[in-house]
Amino acid sequence: MSDQHDDHKLHPGIGEDSGPSEYELRAKAMEDLLVTKGICTREEVQREVDLMDARSPSDGAKIVARAWVDSDYKAMLLADAHTAINELGFHLPDTTPQLAVVENTDTVHHLVVCTLCSCYPRMLLGRPPDWYKSLSYRSRAVVEPRAVMREFGLEIGEEVEVRILDSTADLRYLVLPKRPEGTENMSEAELAGLVTRDSMIGVTTPRTPETAAA
Repeated sequence: MSDQHDDHKLHPGIGEDSGPSEYELRAKAMEDLLVTKGICTREEVQREVDLMDARSPSDGAKIVARAWVDSDYKAMLLADAHTAINELGFHLPDTTPQLAVVENTDTVHHLVVCTLCSCYPRMLLGRPPDWYKSLSYRSRAVVEPRAVMREFGLEIGEEVEVRILDSTADLRYLVLPKRPEGTENMSEAELAGLVTRDSMIGVTTPRTPETAAA
């Protein structure tokens, strides 16, 4: 499934939740309390929301593309994600949860989910899509991950181990997807254009040069 789909419409088969979630209601109550106590203003809250909205999957795509073309950088990224990300100019604040980058290979495929709510590397991918936050995805990704990926158009062979990674408030995950075949002569910027948000979650793989051109 492409990043270009309308995130206000959940992916077929993932299911849809009705009304505000418990966490949305809790967040609204916390905001009201902070404003009432004078700790911050609604304008300050909105400013932080706008800052987060400015983040996009293209940030994460640049990191993936660099790892594809630079083996030393990839080793650093997998060993110490924060240092590697800072090296590309993405300065994560000290309060940011720990970030782990995991690599998909010919034998292992990683799929990220947050079973409790919607913990997600927003600092690199922006806001999570609606389907990622849905109860259906959060439960089914653990029980039947191959079926969920199949609904996104990804068929994983039985010879490949599927590992489910549960994000938490303390630890977020970013998937380093496999580099598509036939991209040996592409520039780093062109490679970044193949990397999708969904491939950095693990529900799909990156675009190929052919699908990107289409």
